[in-house]
Amino acid sequence: MKKMLSLVIAAALGTSLSACVSTAADPATSSTPVPVNAPPAMVTPETVTQPVSSDTITLKQIMADPQWMGRSPVRPGWSLDGSMLVYEQERENSHLRDVFAAPVNMPANAERIPLSEQYLYRYSEKAQSVDGQTMAFLAGESVFIKHKGQPAEQLIRGGAPVHGLSFMTDGRLMVTTGNRIVAIDVNNGRREQLFSWAFGDKPEAVSEPEDYIAGEQIKLIKYIDKKRRQSQQSADRNEKLKTVSPAYVHDKVWFDKGDRLVTASVSPNGKFALVVTTADVKSRDDSDIMPHFIQEDARILPMRVRSRVADAEPVNHDAWLVNLQTGERSKLSYMSLPGYNDDVLADVKSENAAARGDKYVVNRLPRDITLFSSWDRNNPSVRWHKNGGALALMLEAWDNKDRWIVTVDFEKGRFETQERLHDDAWVNYSHNQFGWLNNSETLFYQSEKDGYSHLYLQVPGESPQQLTRGQFVTEEPALTSDDKFIYYQANKKHPGIYEIYRVNTVTGASEAMTDLNGITDFVLSPDNNTLLLTHSKVNRPPELYIKKAGDSGAAQKITDTVSDAFLSMPWAVPQVVAMPSSHTSKPVYARVYLPEGYNEGEKRKAVVFNHGAGYLQNAHLGWSGYFREYMFNSMLVQQGYVVMDMDYRASKGYGRDWRTAIYRQMGTPEVEDLRDGVNWLTENANVDPARIGTYGGSYGGFLTFMSMFTAPDLFAAGAALRPVTDWAHYNAPYTSNILNTPDVDPIAFERSSPIYFAEGLEKPLLIIAPMVDDNVFFQDSVRLVQRLIELEKTDFETAIYPVEPHGFVQPSSWLDEYRRIYKLFETNL
Repeated sequence: MKKMLSLVIAAALGTSLSACVSTAADPATSSTPVPVNAPPAMVTPETVTQPVSSDTITLKQIMADPQWMGRSPVRPGWSLDGSMLVYEQERENSHLRDVFAAPVNMPANAERIPLSEQYLYRYSEKAQSVDGQTMAFLAGESVFIKHKGQPAEQLIRGGAPVHGLSFMTDGRLMVTTGNRIVAIDVNNGRREQLFSWAFGDKPEAVSEPEDYIAGEQIKLIKYIDKKRRQSQQSADRNEKLKTVSPAYVHDKVWFDKGDRLVTASVSPNGKFALVVTTADVKSRDDSDIMPHFIQEDARILPMRVRSRVADAEPVNHDAWLVNLQTGERSKLSYMSLPGYNDDVLADVKSENAAARGDKYVVNRLPRDITLFSSWDRNNPSVRWHKNGGALALMLEAWDNKDRWIVTVDFEKGRFETQERLHDDAWVNYSHNQFGWLNNSETLFYQSEKDGYSHLYLQVPGESPQQLTRGQFVTEEPALTSDDKFIYYQANKKHPGIYEIYRVNTVTGASEAMTDLNGITDFVLSPDNNTLLLTHSKVNRPPELYIKKAGDSGAAQKITDTVSDAFLSMPWAVPQVVAMPSSHTSKPVYARVYLPEGYNEGEKRKAVVFNHGAGYLQNAHLGWSGYFREYMFNSMLVQQGYVVMDMDYRASKGYGRDWRTAIYRQMGTPEVEDLRDGVNWLTENANVDPARIGTYGGSYGGFLTFMSMFTAPDLFAAGAALRPVTDWAHYNAPYTSNILNTPDVDPIAFERSSPIYFAEGLEKPLLIIAPMVDDNVFFQDSVRLVQRLIELEKTDFETAIYPVEPHGFVQPSSWLDEYRRIYKLFETNL
């Protein structure tokens, strides 16, 4: 394979990329055996042995309902006490899932749980008492209590919905229902309202006269004066009753009538409440609708959809500390936050002003700040220590340039900043888990402060302790109940291999828990003794494994769900290549699919697949979420194509600099990387540069447009599926991170949106547009098609799918879509 084959080829990852070599006493000396900036090399994945088959891969087969492949286990977890592992599996020939459970000591003996008992295994919330003796869980419309060694008992059934289960230091259970937080004695069911809130003007027994004649009325008419005195006396008496009588509760705490609640919680010791509010404004316009044409009644359904980043208005949250003994509330000021009034977009605003012929004057106005908007519902941005004596919040600037972890000084009623994470591009919306150690008022958190997502410990007011370091990313940290270890997932061995590790919080030593290669996820058992693993290979869908925590033995496979039909097919096994980059010192990693004899005879045709989501990793050695694309690529390889699937800059798993390379220029670094990929294919894989096509969906569709419009020599044909054409029409949470907002930074939007470059189209283009797409609107494709028509472009086609959302559902739609993509390549390559 010319010069690439002269480099190192790791034929067996189990020997060349062992996870266990990462064990180190000093995290500063922990290094990745295959660092991200290693010399370019091709890695052959460790694959699962499968029967040799001469079967032909067909579109009809690979685009069928995926149940033909098998029914992989999903949503792995544990029973409340950790004695049973739990997972779900689709019922055969149905979209419904069954729940299975197996004892830890017989993990392969899973049995289906009847519907009547599923509430004991599948619950939406759970909480553990401070002493560890009681569990509470929310299932369906009920709350259950389970004391250690006892069966579960029903505490609440039906009534007003509850959420936010947590235990108090005195053993009572707290729940939120409506606009109040109540405590429930789990032994006798006695309830006490701890805190209640309302928005509006606090009712007054009597009020000041509104004008002159009202004042005169009060003075002149004794009847009016008497009624006012009686009202005030009744109100004073009721207030006194609330303070002296056990039959009454404290009054509501009132907040501005123009605001609404973001979140409210009470400290485990019942002394304080934290309330976060924001202006009660509409997040959507009446025009934010999407027509759904295929309805049972043959009418058109106007569906409500998200707003656009072009319509985004700044959002600010107000944080309030409420003393529950006195009812006094105090607003927590952001003025103590470092950088709270920095003009972080001054350079951007100056550049845009200059483009308009204006001059921008720097301002130091306070920035809009909110609770961090976690994309993980299990990672809330408000964290009370279980002892009730400490409170931490994660805050972010609305402009996406700062994230703060703060604690609250209850006596002084103010924030104390523990970490400020600033990024001139944007703070990552991922890798933001944080919380308190169980047994000390010490914070643990993830941070990209050194360029990669790593784990830190910090005693408030002291310097942080970095627990992990190196050119890899940590994911999904899980703290043990004794605080001794934090388990985590990381790609230490290779950017595309994720194993499970744990770090000792005292010594800082990390050790590998798995050595499976591919992609491995985990769920730690409640007793911290067992890891329930989900593991996949590049050519094998996920299965479940189990392993004792800290045991040096191999993980035990406990499910086998892949079908014989899938195993009998001749799937391609892509190699992961570290390609040299023309624009960065780090290599670009890509999956490369090579047909037999690719380096013999005439030059080959090739296809480059562009993954979606932007911030997503697909050049890894596990099963891809793009499994249909994997099978389609295998079909192309069987027919002699070479296929490349690249983790262009902006992809996940390679650190902060790789992620932020697209700041204010989406589509530029990625197309540069695609050019490097095309050059690699022509120099190393016997590919004809005039016979290369490209395709991709969502962000991958956007990249298809950008490459076809801005680098028309690069590909001979392209298919853009559910593509973004104009970023001003996409959502605010994702887009404003990367491009700011159109009112502030129109240069970035015009530089990054394909619709502005449509005149560059020279080669055949297929546009795939689902019509019920509430992620990338159908309108995106409609506007681009109109632009192409007005530019008198002729070499494009559009296929619409009337019932499909962003991710297709119907097998007939998948088949039709990929028949068109295949025809495009066969016709033009």
